[in-house]
Amino acid sequence: MSVDIDPQDPHSLRSHLDTILEFYHPDCLDVENGGYVAQFDERTGTIYDSRSKHLVAVCRFIRNYSIAHRHGTRDWSRSPVEHGLEFLRSVLWDDDHEGFHWIATERQPSDSRRLCYGHAFGLLALARGTDLSIRTAMDLLPSVARVIEQRFWESNHGLYRSAFDSQWSSPSAYRGQNANMHMCEALIAVYEATGERRYLERALTVATGVTIELAEKTDGMVWEHYTEDWEPDFEYNRDDPDNTFRPWGFQPGHQIEWAKLLAILSRYSDEPWLCDRAIELFEAAVDHGWDDRRGGLYYSVDLNCEPVVTDKYSWEVAEAIGATTALYERTENPEYLEWYKRFWSYAKSTLINPNHQNWYTKVTVENDPVPTSSGIAVEPGYHPIGACFEAIRSL
Repeated sequence: MSVDIDPQDPHSLRSHLDTILEFYHPDCLDVENGGYVAQFDERTGTIYDSRSKHLVAVCRFIRNYSIAHRHGTRDWSRSPVEHGLEFLRSVLWDDDHEGFHWIATERQPSDSRRLCYGHAFGLLALARGTDLSIRTAMDLLPSVARVIEQRFWESNHGLYRSAFDSQWSSPSAYRGQNANMHMCEALIAVYEATGERRYLERALTVATGVTIELAEKTDGMVWEHYTEDWEPDFEYNRDDPDNTFRPWGFQPGHQIEWAKLLAILSRYSDEPWLCDRAIELFEAAVDHGWDDRRGGLYYSVDLNCEPVVTDKYSWEVAEAIGATTALYERTENPEYLEWYKRFWSYAKSTLINPNHQNWYTKVTVENDPVPTSSGIAVEPGYHPIGACFEAIRSL
Protein backbone atom coordinates (compact mmCIF):
# COMPACT_ATOMS: atom_id res chain seq x y z
CA MET A 1 0.00 0.00 0.00
CA SER A 2 1.44 3.37 -1.02
CA VAL A 3 1.04 6.47 1.16
CA ASP A 4 -0.56 9.61 -0.27
CA ILE A 5 2.23 12.20 -0.22
CA ASP A 6 3.01 14.55 -3.08
CA PRO A 7 6.77 15.24 -2.78
CA GLN A 8 6.48 18.08 -5.29
CA ASP A 9 3.95 19.96 -3.13
CA PRO A 10 5.40 21.95 -0.19
CA HIS A 11 2.08 21.82 1.70
CA SER A 12 2.00 18.03 1.38
CA LEU A 13 5.57 17.84 2.70
CA ARG A 14 4.69 20.11 5.63
CA SER A 15 1.66 18.01 6.41
CA HIS A 16 3.68 14.79 6.31
CA LEU A 17 6.32 16.37 8.56
CA ASP A 18 3.64 17.01 11.17
CA THR A 19 2.06 13.60 10.69
CA ILE A 20 5.37 11.86 11.43
CA LEU A 21 5.72 13.83 14.66
CA GLU A 22 2.09 13.16 15.59
CA PHE A 23 2.88 9.44 15.71
CA TYR A 24 4.77 10.31 18.92
CA HIS A 25 2.91 13.42 20.07
CA PRO A 26 1.63 13.99 22.71
CA ASP A 27 2.38 10.62 24.34
CA CYS A 28 6.13 11.21 23.96
CA LEU A 29 5.98 14.15 26.39
CA ASP A 30 6.87 12.85 29.85
CA VAL A 31 4.96 15.38 31.93
CA GLU A 32 5.97 13.86 35.27
CA ASN A 33 9.72 13.34 34.78
CA GLY A 34 10.51 15.64 31.89
CA GLY A 35 12.04 14.91 28.54
CA TYR A 36 10.57 12.63 25.93
CA VAL A 37 9.66 8.97 25.65
CA ALA A 38 11.10 7.54 22.42
CA GLN A 39 10.42 3.82 22.87
CA PHE A 40 7.39 3.32 20.64
CA ASP A 41 6.50 0.08 18.88
CA GLU A 42 6.76 1.21 15.27
CA ARG A 43 3.92 -1.00 14.09
CA THR A 44 1.30 -0.22 16.75
CA GLY A 45 2.40 3.05 18.34
CA THR A 46 2.34 1.63 21.87
CA ILE A 47 5.05 2.62 24.37
CA TYR A 48 7.21 -0.25 25.62
CA ASP A 49 9.62 1.73 27.84
CA SER A 50 8.77 5.10 29.36
CA ARG A 51 11.75 5.42 31.70
CA SER A 52 14.85 5.52 29.45
CA LYS A 53 15.90 8.90 28.06
CA HIS A 54 18.75 8.79 25.54
CA LEU A 55 20.65 12.02 24.89
CA VAL A 56 20.40 11.56 21.12
CA ALA A 57 16.65 10.91 21.20
CA VAL A 58 16.00 13.94 23.43
CA CYS A 59 18.01 16.20 21.13
CA ARG A 60 16.35 14.80 18.02
CA PHE A 61 12.91 15.45 19.48
CA ILE A 62 13.92 19.05 20.22
CA ARG A 63 15.10 19.48 16.67
CA ASN A 64 11.97 17.80 15.26
CA TYR A 65 9.60 20.03 17.20
CA SER A 66 11.67 23.09 16.28
CA ILE A 67 11.38 22.28 12.57
CA ALA A 68 7.67 21.58 12.96
CA HIS A 69 7.24 24.99 14.61
CA ARG A 70 9.00 26.70 11.69
CA HIS A 71 7.73 24.65 8.76
CA GLY A 72 4.78 22.53 9.84
CA THR A 73 1.08 23.14 9.42
CA ARG A 74 0.01 22.85 13.09
CA ASP A 75 0.50 25.37 15.88
CA TRP A 76 1.54 23.27 18.87
CA SER A 77 5.28 22.73 18.64
CA ARG A 78 6.99 25.53 20.58
CA SER A 79 5.93 24.32 24.04
CA PRO A 80 7.33 20.79 23.42
CA VAL A 81 10.64 22.38 22.34
CA GLU A 82 10.83 24.26 25.64
CA HIS A 83 9.85 21.07 27.48
CA GLY A 84 12.76 19.18 25.95
CA LEU A 85 15.28 21.96 26.42
CA GLU A 86 14.46 22.11 30.14
CA PHE A 87 15.28 18.39 30.47
CA LEU A 88 18.45 18.77 28.41
CA ARG A 89 19.62 21.60 30.63
CA SER A 90 18.55 20.33 34.06
CA VAL A 91 19.07 16.55 33.77
CA LEU A 92 21.37 15.64 30.88
CA TRP A 93 23.80 18.56 31.29
CA ASP A 94 26.31 18.00 34.12
CA ASP A 95 26.99 21.28 35.92
CA ASP A 96 29.72 19.76 38.09
CA HIS A 97 31.91 18.24 35.39
CA GLU A 98 30.31 19.85 32.35
CA GLY A 99 29.26 17.88 29.32
CA PHE A 100 26.20 15.77 28.59
CA HIS A 101 25.29 12.45 30.16
CA TRP A 102 24.65 9.73 27.57
CA ILE A 103 21.54 8.16 29.11
CA ALA A 104 19.17 9.08 31.94
CA THR A 105 16.57 6.88 33.61
CA GLU A 106 13.67 9.20 34.28
CA ARG A 107 15.52 12.15 35.88
CA GLN A 108 18.73 10.39 37.02
CA PRO A 109 21.83 9.85 34.85
CA SER A 110 22.44 6.13 34.28
CA ASP A 111 25.31 6.34 31.76
CA SER A 112 27.59 9.35 32.00
CA ARG A 113 30.12 8.63 29.27
CA ARG A 114 31.01 11.76 27.29
CA LEU A 115 30.50 10.97 23.62
CA CYS A 116 31.24 13.43 20.84
CA TYR A 117 28.36 11.95 18.84
CA GLY A 118 25.93 12.86 21.62
CA HIS A 119 27.42 16.32 22.09
CA ALA A 120 26.96 16.98 18.37
CA PHE A 121 23.25 16.39 18.78
CA GLY A 122 23.22 18.53 21.91
CA LEU A 123 24.72 21.37 19.90
CA LEU A 124 22.22 20.81 17.09
CA ALA A 125 19.26 20.91 19.48
CA LEU A 126 20.52 24.15 21.03
CA ALA A 127 21.03 25.67 17.59
CA ARG A 128 17.42 24.93 16.64
CA GLY A 129 16.21 26.28 19.98
CA THR A 130 18.32 29.41 19.46
CA ASP A 131 16.73 29.81 16.04
CA LEU A 132 13.39 30.06 17.90
CA SER A 133 14.90 32.58 20.39
CA ILE A 134 14.28 30.25 23.34
CA ARG A 135 16.32 31.56 26.27
CA THR A 136 17.36 28.12 27.64
CA ALA A 137 19.00 27.24 24.33
CA MET A 138 20.59 30.65 23.86
CA ASP A 139 22.10 30.56 27.36
CA LEU A 140 23.48 26.99 27.18
CA LEU A 141 24.80 26.99 23.61
CA PRO A 142 28.04 28.94 24.33
CA SER A 143 28.96 26.58 27.20
CA VAL A 144 28.37 23.48 25.10
CA ALA A 145 30.35 24.92 22.19
CA ARG A 146 33.23 25.71 24.57
CA VAL A 147 33.27 22.22 26.09
CA ILE A 148 33.23 20.61 22.65
CA GLU A 149 36.15 22.81 21.60
CA GLN A 150 38.18 22.16 24.74
CA ARG A 151 37.53 18.44 25.12
CA PHE A 152 36.94 16.91 21.70
CA TRP A 153 38.75 19.09 19.17
CA GLU A 154 42.15 17.81 17.96
CA SER A 155 43.74 20.79 16.28
CA ASN A 156 46.67 18.77 14.93
CA HIS A 157 44.22 16.65 12.91
CA GLY A 158 41.44 19.17 12.32
CA LEU A 159 38.86 16.66 13.58
CA TYR A 160 37.01 15.69 16.77
CA ARG A 161 38.00 12.77 19.00
CA SER A 162 35.21 10.38 19.93
CA ALA A 163 34.78 9.70 23.64
CA PHE A 164 35.81 10.11 27.29
CA ASP A 165 34.71 8.60 30.57
CA SER A 166 32.34 10.53 32.83
CA GLN A 167 35.17 12.49 34.49
CA TRP A 168 36.92 13.47 31.24
CA SER A 169 39.97 11.62 32.56
CA SER A 170 40.25 8.68 30.16
CA PRO A 171 39.95 9.42 26.43
CA SER A 172 39.10 6.58 24.07
CA ALA A 173 41.66 5.63 21.43
CA TYR A 174 38.86 5.11 18.93
CA ARG A 175 38.27 7.78 16.30
CA GLY A 176 35.23 7.86 14.03
CA GLN A 177 33.88 9.84 11.12
CA ASN A 178 30.23 9.58 12.19
CA ALA A 179 30.63 11.91 15.17
CA ASN A 180 32.46 14.37 12.93
CA MET A 181 29.72 14.19 10.30
CA HIS A 182 27.04 15.06 12.85
CA MET A 183 29.26 17.72 14.39
CA CYS A 184 29.53 19.27 10.93
CA GLU A 185 25.73 19.17 10.68
CA ALA A 186 25.41 20.86 14.08
CA LEU A 187 27.97 23.54 13.27
CA ILE A 188 26.06 24.44 10.10
CA ALA A 189 22.88 24.76 12.18
CA VAL A 190 24.63 26.99 14.73
CA TYR A 191 25.90 29.19 11.91
CA GLU A 192 22.41 29.42 10.46
CA ALA A 193 21.00 30.36 13.89
CA THR A 194 23.67 32.85 14.97
CA GLY A 195 25.38 34.08 11.82
CA GLU A 196 28.76 33.61 13.53
CA ARG A 197 31.26 32.80 10.79
CA ARG A 198 33.57 30.76 13.03
CA TYR A 199 31.04 27.94 13.14
CA LEU A 200 30.86 27.80 9.36
CA GLU A 201 34.65 27.80 9.11
CA ARG A 202 34.88 24.92 11.56
CA ALA A 203 32.23 22.97 9.62
CA LEU A 204 34.28 23.47 6.44
CA THR A 205 37.43 22.27 8.22
CA VAL A 206 35.70 19.08 9.38
CA ALA A 207 34.18 18.48 5.95
CA THR A 208 37.59 18.86 4.33
CA GLY A 209 39.18 16.51 6.85
CA VAL A 210 36.67 13.71 6.38
CA THR A 211 35.61 13.92 2.74
CA ILE A 212 38.95 15.00 1.22
CA GLU A 213 41.90 14.11 3.45
CA LEU A 214 40.64 10.90 5.07
CA ALA A 215 38.81 9.76 1.94
CA GLU A 216 42.06 9.94 -0.04
CA LYS A 217 43.20 6.93 2.00
CA THR A 218 40.19 4.85 0.93
CA ASP A 219 39.83 5.60 -2.79
CA GLY A 220 37.47 8.51 -2.31
CA MET A 221 34.92 6.71 -0.14
CA VAL A 222 34.35 7.72 3.49
CA TRP A 223 35.40 4.95 5.89
CA GLU A 224 33.83 4.78 9.36
CA HIS A 225 36.56 3.84 11.85
CA TYR A 226 40.06 5.11 12.58
CA THR A 227 42.97 4.66 14.95
CA GLU A 228 44.11 7.27 17.42
CA ASP A 229 46.32 8.74 14.67
CA TRP A 230 43.41 8.88 12.23
CA GLU A 231 44.54 5.96 10.10
CA PRO A 232 41.73 3.74 8.73
CA ASP A 233 41.00 0.82 11.06
CA PHE A 234 39.68 -1.95 8.83
CA GLU A 235 39.29 -4.46 11.68
CA TYR A 236 37.15 -2.42 14.09
CA ASN A 237 33.76 -4.14 14.52
CA ARG A 238 34.42 -6.47 11.60
CA ASP A 239 32.57 -9.12 13.64
CA ASP A 240 29.68 -6.69 14.38
CA PRO A 241 28.78 -5.29 10.95
CA ASP A 242 25.25 -4.20 11.87
CA ASN A 243 26.24 -2.30 15.01
CA THR A 244 23.80 0.54 15.68
CA PHE A 245 26.38 3.33 16.02
CA ARG A 246 29.63 1.85 14.69
CA PRO A 247 28.99 -0.69 11.91
CA TRP A 248 31.84 -2.20 9.91
CA GLY A 249 32.20 -1.35 6.23
CA PHE A 250 31.42 1.57 3.99
CA GLN A 251 27.92 2.91 4.58
CA PRO A 252 26.20 4.12 1.40
CA GLY A 253 23.91 6.19 3.62
CA HIS A 254 26.83 8.13 5.05
CA GLN A 255 28.25 8.85 1.61
CA ILE A 256 24.86 10.34 0.76
CA GLU A 257 24.57 12.19 4.07
CA TRP A 258 27.93 13.82 3.42
CA ALA A 259 26.76 14.69 -0.10
CA LYS A 260 23.83 16.54 1.46
CA LEU A 261 26.01 18.40 3.96
CA LEU A 262 28.52 19.44 1.31
CA ALA A 263 25.73 20.72 -0.92
CA ILE A 264 24.31 22.72 2.00
CA LEU A 265 27.76 24.13 2.78
CA SER A 266 28.03 25.30 -0.82
CA ARG A 267 25.13 27.69 -0.10
CA TYR A 268 27.40 29.58 2.25
CA SER A 269 30.82 29.08 0.64
CA ASP A 270 32.03 29.49 -2.92
CA GLU A 271 34.57 26.66 -2.60
CA PRO A 272 34.08 24.71 -5.86
CA TRP A 273 35.16 21.39 -4.36
CA LEU A 274 32.06 21.24 -2.17
CA CYS A 275 29.66 20.47 -5.02
CA ASP A 276 32.24 18.35 -6.84
CA ARG A 277 32.71 16.06 -3.83
CA ALA A 278 28.98 16.04 -3.09
CA ILE A 279 28.34 14.74 -6.61
CA GLU A 280 31.08 12.12 -6.33
CA LEU A 281 29.83 10.81 -2.97
CA PHE A 282 26.23 10.70 -4.15
CA GLU A 283 27.22 8.72 -7.23
CA ALA A 284 29.33 6.32 -5.15
CA ALA A 285 26.39 5.72 -2.80
CA VAL A 286 23.86 4.88 -5.50
CA ASP A 287 26.38 2.97 -7.65
CA HIS A 288 27.41 0.67 -4.80
CA GLY A 289 24.45 0.82 -2.44
CA TRP A 290 21.21 0.98 -4.44
CA ASP A 291 19.38 -2.33 -4.89
CA ASP A 292 18.41 -2.15 -8.56
CA ARG A 293 15.99 -5.07 -8.34
CA ARG A 294 14.14 -4.39 -5.09
CA GLY A 295 14.92 -0.76 -4.35
CA GLY A 296 16.45 0.71 -1.21
CA LEU A 297 20.02 1.21 -0.05
CA TYR A 298 22.04 -1.57 1.55
CA TYR A 299 23.22 -0.75 5.06
CA SER A 300 26.88 -1.47 4.32
CA VAL A 301 29.31 -2.70 1.68
CA ASP A 302 32.79 -4.17 2.06
CA LEU A 303 36.16 -2.92 0.84
CA ASN A 304 35.28 -4.16 -2.65
CA CYS A 305 31.90 -2.38 -2.43
CA GLU A 306 29.99 -5.67 -2.26
CA PRO A 307 26.97 -5.77 0.11
CA VAL A 308 27.65 -6.88 3.70
CA VAL A 309 24.50 -6.00 5.67
CA THR A 310 21.65 -6.11 3.17
CA ASP A 311 18.94 -4.77 5.49
CA LYS A 312 17.79 -1.32 4.41
CA TYR A 313 17.40 1.51 6.87
CA SER A 314 14.93 4.32 6.38
CA TRP A 315 17.44 6.95 7.50
CA GLU A 316 19.51 6.26 4.38
CA VAL A 317 16.60 6.93 2.03
CA ALA A 318 15.57 10.00 4.02
CA GLU A 319 19.10 11.40 3.76
CA ALA A 320 19.05 10.60 0.04
CA ILE A 321 15.87 12.65 -0.34
CA GLY A 322 17.58 15.59 1.36
CA ALA A 323 20.74 15.14 -0.70
CA THR A 324 18.91 15.09 -4.04
CA THR A 325 16.99 18.27 -3.28
CA ALA A 326 20.10 20.12 -2.09
CA LEU A 327 22.08 18.90 -5.11
CA TYR A 328 19.32 19.92 -7.48
CA GLU A 329 19.21 23.36 -5.89
CA ARG A 330 22.97 23.77 -6.35
CA THR A 331 23.36 22.20 -9.82
CA GLU A 332 19.91 22.38 -11.49
CA ASN A 333 20.66 18.91 -12.87
CA PRO A 334 17.27 17.19 -13.48
CA GLU A 335 18.84 13.80 -12.76
CA TYR A 336 18.60 14.63 -9.06
CA LEU A 337 14.88 15.28 -9.36
CA GLU A 338 14.48 11.82 -10.91
CA TRP A 339 16.34 10.27 -8.01
CA TYR A 340 14.25 12.37 -5.62
CA LYS A 341 11.06 10.88 -7.07
CA ARG A 342 12.56 7.38 -6.99
CA PHE A 343 13.52 7.63 -3.33
CA TRP A 344 10.08 8.97 -2.38
CA SER A 345 8.35 6.23 -4.37
CA TYR A 346 10.34 3.61 -2.50
CA ALA A 347 9.67 5.27 0.86
CA LYS A 348 5.93 5.52 0.26
CA SER A 349 5.56 1.91 -0.86
CA THR A 350 7.97 0.30 1.59
CA LEU A 351 9.22 2.38 4.53
CA ILE A 352 6.17 4.30 5.74
CA ASN A 353 3.68 2.56 8.02
CA PRO A 354 0.37 2.94 6.13
CA ASN A 355 -1.63 2.88 9.37
CA HIS A 356 0.23 5.62 11.26
CA GLN A 357 2.44 7.37 8.66
CA ASN A 358 5.58 6.89 10.78
CA TRP A 359 8.68 5.46 9.08
CA TYR A 360 9.96 2.00 10.02
CA THR A 361 13.58 2.09 11.14
CA LYS A 362 14.52 -0.73 8.79
CA VAL A 363 13.27 -3.37 6.38
CA THR A 364 14.80 -6.64 5.20
CA VAL A 365 16.54 -7.09 1.87
CA GLU A 366 13.13 -8.20 0.55
CA ASN A 367 11.59 -4.99 1.94
CA ASP A 368 9.63 -6.57 4.79
CA PRO A 369 9.33 -4.17 7.78
CA VAL A 370 11.35 -4.92 10.92
CA PRO A 371 9.64 -2.59 13.41
CA THR A 372 11.50 -1.54 16.51
CA SER A 373 9.77 -2.90 19.60
CA SER A 374 12.58 -3.22 22.17
CA GLY A 375 15.73 -1.44 23.33
CA ILE A 376 16.47 2.25 23.77
CA ALA A 377 15.28 4.15 20.70
CA VAL A 378 17.18 7.07 19.15
CA GLU A 379 15.24 7.60 15.90
CA PRO A 380 11.98 9.45 16.69
CA GLY A 381 11.32 10.40 13.08
CA TYR A 382 14.51 12.45 12.93
CA HIS A 383 15.68 11.54 9.42
CA PRO A 384 12.31 11.58 7.60
CA ILE A 385 11.42 14.92 9.21
CA GLY A 386 14.82 16.13 8.03
CA ALA A 387 13.99 14.88 4.52
CA CYS A 388 10.80 16.95 4.45
CA PHE A 389 12.62 19.96 5.89
CA GLU A 390 15.39 19.88 3.31
CA ALA A 391 12.95 19.31 0.45
CA ILE A 392 10.85 22.30 1.58
CA ARG A 393 13.77 24.69 1.80
CA SER A 394 15.66 23.40 -1.25
CA LEU A 395 12.80 23.02 -3.71
